[in-house]
Amino acid sequence: MTEKEIFERTRKLIYENMIKGRSKNGKKFHYTKPAPERYPFQFFWDTCYHVFILSALGEHDMAREHLISLFAMQEDDGFVGHMIYWNRLKPGRMADFFQSKPQISNLYKSHMSALIQPPLVAQAVAKIYENSGDKDFLAEMLPKLKKYYLWLAKNRDFDGDGLLTIISPFESGIDWKPTYDVALGFPEKKADWRLFLKVVWIDFRNFLNNYNLEKINKKALFRVKDVGFNTIYAQNLQALSRLCHVTNDDDDAYYSSLGDKVTESILKIMYDEKDAAFYDVYGKKNTKIKILTPTVFYPVVIDGIPHSVAKKVMEAHFFNEEEFDTSFPLPSVAKNHPSFNPEESLYIWRGPTWIAHNWFMHQFLMESGYKEESKKMIDSILKLIAKSGFREYYNPFTGEGYGAKDFTWAGLVIDMIQMEKRNKSA
Repeated sequence: MTEKEIFERTRKLIYENMIKGRSKNGKKFHYTKPAPERYPFQFFWDTCYHVFILSALGEHDMAREHLISLFAMQEDDGFVGHMIYWNRLKPGRMADFFQSKPQISNLYKSHMSALIQPPLVAQAVAKIYENSGDKDFLAEMLPKLKKYYLWLAKNRDFDGDGLLTIISPFESGIDWKPTYDVALGFPEKKADWRLFLKVVWIDFRNFLNNYNLEKINKKALFRVKDVGFNTIYAQNLQALSRLCHVTNDDDDAYYSSLGDKVTESILKIMYDEKDAAFYDVYGKKNTKIKILTPTVFYPVVIDGIPHSVAKKVMEAHFFNEEEFDTSFPLPSVAKNHPSFNPEESLYIWRGPTWIAHNWFMHQFLMESGYKEESKKMIDSILKLIAKSGFREYYNPFTGEGYGAKDFTWAGLVIDMIQMEKRNKSA
């Protein structure tokens, strides 16, 4: 597949999945559905991914409108939910219903969920600014970003260590991640209907508690600090600090310092020196969950993680043939873990390849001298699209596409291609 072909196919997909309009209360919305049928809502981190794709396509106006839409219903305290149901009478699935507060108004008008997703939005705003130089847009978004990240720090740092806690498996974006089995009291078993009920039960209990975070924290039914989620948080605090600096906003030092605190806690609480891995932790004692998924090496991308640590982690796991070496990287759990299943299933992050992992690690590989590996990330995605089209996830051995069709994430490859070109010309 040529570069021109992949750009054209990605543009076509994005346009076909795009929707715009006005809600019944007069708010404009403009976003891209991750998939036209299965995921018709505006999702938080999917919108951020779409900004990277749109920016790579040169569609800066659309990218701006996507983020304005994402923050159109931001609450006064800064909160933005992980899903926005624009002009929807109800969520598409009953399980989604319990992810919003129990309010009658949610049944008949646009509203947000009560959950969060990885806070990728500061980097998304930075991408638009870097590509367009639009300071007016930056000035419009910066107060909203600051309120949002302050809400996260105030409401989800349960222990005061800087790390954010997720209260549902669906908040990390990595649904059904096998590490969560342990936090749910379902360790070392094959996923089945019992696990499904345990996960839905967590959301239902949060729903009954009206998503009161103080109550949820005390009950600690599901209290996980996800290393991938917190890596993205640290990166985006650094990005927010840089955006503040560009606008001469004195808060740049605050967000830089908070980013440093998160990074230090990732090293102190999540890093296991013996295993050379960063692990999710759960409960009030921060118990490490020693299951190898790609997030065990996510923190190597953070400015502030020692080079010696990053090198150990990459050598121990990323390049380990028994763990993450497949024809189409990266599998969503190590091949040698009992939960690994490369096929299609309800429990979707337990083996198949998801493009988000490739995109997330690509820049680090490219800038750290792993040229062959960074190129393999791109070539693998192009082969997957050529073989199976734009799918939600793929078999890491055969490249067969699974899940939702016309799913947008594979379009991130054009952002990766552009990064490679800029890196070569630098």
